[in-house]
Amino acid sequence: MSLALQPALADDLFGNHPLTPEARDAFVTELLKKMTVDEKIGQLRLISVGPDNPKEAIREMIKDGQVGAIFNTVTRQDIRAMQDQVMELSRLKIPLFFAYDVLHGQRTVFPISLGLASSFNLDAVKTVGRVSAYEAADDGLNMTWAPMVDVSRDPRWGRASEGFGEDTYLTSTMGKTMVEAMQGKSPADRYSVMTSVKHFAAYGAVEGGKEYNTVDMSPQRLFNDYMPPYKAGLDAGSGAVMVALNSLNGTPATSDSWLLKDVLRDQWGFKGITVSDHGAIKELIKHGTAADPEDAVRVALKSGINMSMSDEYYSKYLPGLIKSGKVTMEELDDAARHVLNVKYDMGLFNDPYSHLGPKESDPVDTNAESRLHRKEAREVARESLVLLKNRLETLPLKKIGHHCGGWATGGQ
Repeated sequence: MSLALQPALADDLFGNHPLTPEARDAFVTELLKKMTVDEKIGQLRLISVGPDNPKEAIREMIKDGQVGAIFNTVTRQDIRAMQDQVMELSRLKIPLFFAYDVLHGQRTVFPISLGLASSFNLDAVKTVGRVSAYEAADDGLNMTWAPMVDVSRDPRWGRASEGFGEDTYLTSTMGKTMVEAMQGKSPADRYSVMTSVKHFAAYGAVEGGKEYNTVDMSPQRLFNDYMPPYKAGLDAGSGAVMVALNSLNGTPATSDSWLLKDVLRDQWGFKGITVSDHGAIKELIKHGTAADPEDAVRVALKSGINMSMSDEYYSKYLPGLIKSGKVTMEELDDAARHVLNVKYDMGLFNDPYSHLGPKESDPVDTNAESRLHRKEAREVARESLVLLKNRLETLPLKKIGHHCGGWATGGQ
């Protein structure tokens, strides 16, 4: 198709599309018919700007339709520049979506999820969710890798602070509340973002509290104690699921078709996208689940991974797998459809700049005091305070050096 036809394609692509499942399915079906194999594969790629992917390289990927979404870019100016490149350079002009870890505030620092859990206050959770979504959307983001609803009962696990603790019911309730607060009535709304419930599944139950370690447990314990929070978040409408890095009963979650298809899709009826965690597809080789990079891609896609985070494997090996028939066009179309569906649900085919606004409104100072919500942060912090008795004279703490805390966003 000649470049001269691009404006016509753009006219067909963008408009006042009804945000209904029926309209979405019809729209995406027609769009898939216009896409090449490489463009469909491009929709499955989730990459970040950095040393491995400098801005110049990403510009070329965008031009060739080889990127579906960007994460870890958090300023409106940078996001606008990349969306501009899509509109000006790519053949079909399919918008990117932009995602980030917004776990306890974007610009404003709120208490961590474990602190929120200690408040037992759902109004506090709603406040954090609403403000976090507002600030993230105001920065141009469309999705957050939150909430983290991994039940954790081993204090040695270094990521326990990101979740809501050890209680299944509390984690389920707070995760559900966070999804509802962040997504609002619709992730297409100007100051809402789509959530990604994580890490599916049982990531907080790794042996010895060691990150990425194995999880072995009975189905009864899995479904009674660890699965309900994910289900609660999805029932609340979360549009995405991030898949865990651990193995579950001998099978890495990234290659677990029982987990990602039988449970997530068939039993729970999930319609959104599944996203692999950072570099997880490559790790299938180390797990012994895949023989080589090409096999890792085959296994991941067939098992139910739609978007590949932060590796080049899908773009490098899927074309050959499609050509050889080891991955079918139906399987590729299914994965691409899930990605296009969430972009439609985000309202990006109505307005690719829906979370950016006019260029003149871009903040001169991204970290300006006027963009923060300190009053709300103080109120939530008061609710999350826990009174401890210094019975063993633990306090005052001895100075032993720098204490490096949990994940902090670039916005903070």
